[in-house]
Amino acid sequence: MLFAASMVVNAQSIVVASTTSTEQSGLFAHLLPAFKKASGIEVKVVALGTGQALDTARRGDADAVFVHDQKAEEKFVSEGFGVKRYPVMYNDFVLVGPKHDPAGTRGQDIVEGLKRLAAANAPFISRGDKSGTHAAELRFWEQAGLNGAKGSGFKECGCGMGPALNMAAATGAHALADRGTWLNFRNRAGLAILVEGDQRLFNQYGVMVVNPAKHPQVKQAEAQKFVDWVTSPAGQSAIAAYKIGGEQLFFPNAGQ
Repeated sequence: MLFAASMVVNAQSIVVASTTSTEQSGLFAHLLPAFKKASGIEVKVVALGTGQALDTARRGDADAVFVHDQKAEEKFVSEGFGVKRYPVMYNDFVLVGPKHDPAGTRGQDIVEGLKRLAAANAPFISRGDKSGTHAAELRFWEQAGLNGAKGSGFKECGCGMGPALNMAAATGAHALADRGTWLNFRNRAGLAILVEGDQRLFNQYGVMVVNPAKHPQVKQAEAQKFVDWVTSPAGQSAIAAYKIGGEQLFFPNAGQ
């Protein structure tokens, strides 16, 4: 029993604040067992929108951050909360909506798609949660010149990607989603991808160790091992190997 207790006390673990997309896409369930096998370190994931994940790290309640809003990530590092930002992987955003496309949004232009949604007062579920996906959505509305005129069908749920998609499926609404979560989403009802392929829909992910100079309790060495692994050939291969229905969800690009 003393040996067992000692093993529990000495077990290595870190907390990673990350996005709902890496969790709800199933990526972490695929990656983390491989990392634990390679390092002996267990990862406890706190899955939040990117803004909330960065705030969690700012409070010192995480050892590393794995998110997807490059501007916010760079600000996090410049303010001294992160040691260094490393690119890890990318995928893309897609606009989903009723497959019969009543607002005529289908195509490769996200800005034109949003203009048509607003003009038709079509239902749209926004996450409204300061996540990386929400930040991207706000950029697209701004590029469309529609910050104050999104149409009467626009609603904010203040929720994660999965719940937002559930609401869209239940009400025949549109939503901006990361492709990984969409591919892992089972409750699609009558929804389909309407807009994809626009270069503006590119979605980069980054990973950072929380700065122990701000929060001495941060497990810097263990967190750096996690960062080093996900950006290593082994970690990058594991990311590339994660597929749903034969379709790759994330594309590794560490060091690029």
